[in-house]
Amino acid sequence: MSIHLHLRAVAKSEIRDDHTWLAAFMAEAWGNHPDEYAAGIADSIDKVWDSVNDLYAAARVLGTDADKPWRLPIYGGRRVPHSADADPFDPPLMMLEPPGVSQAANFLATVSFDDLWKVAGAEFSGRGWDETQARQEFLDHHRDLKGFYGRAATAGHAVVKAVWA
Repeated sequence: MSIHLHLRAVAKSEIRDDHTWLAAFMAEAWGNHPDEYAAGIADSIDKVWDSVNDLYAAARVLGTDADKPWRLPIYGGRRVPHSADADPFDPPLMMLEPPGVSQAANFLATVSFDDLWKVAGAEFSGRGWDETQARQEFLDHHRDLKGFYGRAATAGHAVVKAVWA
């Protein structure tokens, strides 16, 4: 089974703070994901987003935890609650406002992947993953997220997050 965390940058003025509307918006965006990814306004992580969050949590050990910016790229934002008439199968949604997007972008631009990996990498090999392969996968996710959040912050966009199964 495939499950993804889908991230979509969008101008705050172009979205409604309504779960039903956002679910439809994100469903359409997911259908256009390859084009939106190529345009730099979308990203996704298949299955391992919680582990990517664990990697970023290593920032606690590095002393870059003052405002807990490491939480922003994956789980940052506020939950958008289902409305009474929402489809119960609509995905869970979160929205990270533009100031949070800027904080996430700053964290990703300034944190050292190598330093994070030194702290957290052994944990992933302890999960039975090949360390070299895992390191490359996480580095790729980090680079993608760094670019995605950097572009979104520069544009002053919010980021909407959905989980698709």
